[in-house]
Amino acid sequence: MTGKGDAGERKQGIALVIVVAVAENGVIGRDNELPWHLRSDMKHFRALTINKPVVMGRKTYLSIGHALKDRTNIVVSRDLSLVLPGCVIAMSIDAALGAAREDARKRGVNEIMVIGGNDVFTATMPMADRLEVTHVHASPEGDVFFPPIDAKVWRETTRVEYPKGPDDDAAFAIAAYVRR
Repeated sequence: MTGKGDAGERKQGIALVIVVAVAENGVIGRDNELPWHLRSDMKHFRALTINKPVVMGRKTYLSIGHALKDRTNIVVSRDLSLVLPGCVIAMSIDAALGAAREDARKRGVNEIMVIGGNDVFTATMPMADRLEVTHVHASPEGDVFFPPIDAKVWRETTRVEYPKGPDDDAAFAIAAYVRR
């Protein structure tokens, strides 16, 4: 990863946005699944990502189980034999972001959405323009964690608290962060 995408994304007017749900203990996954069910947040996720390119790793795709409708699904994998219906396979983060930029231009949108997992988040965080974080008010056990959000790098711009709804395992907050 060269980090060259940082200035290039902004110059082209295409923002790189990380979309993630994170528990209070930093957990984002367990056994290749989300360790919670938040129907209210899934509506938010859909609204953020609809009609935009979404970049994810192979394990994230497999945890979802299918291509996300009305989005260009770009999956990062070095497995040349991988066949995922409805998806673009990219051999590297740089290739995935290149495909996402081209798709964003074709769609006339100004955002690329990065939706997981940990390796993809870690690789794209230095280039990201914004973080859209659902802070899950729970501390489940897990085996996948989100990198810490460094307050020296990121400034929280909005936060809305949501109570636990009838189809939610926990209360949560949705916050946006922009690069300082």
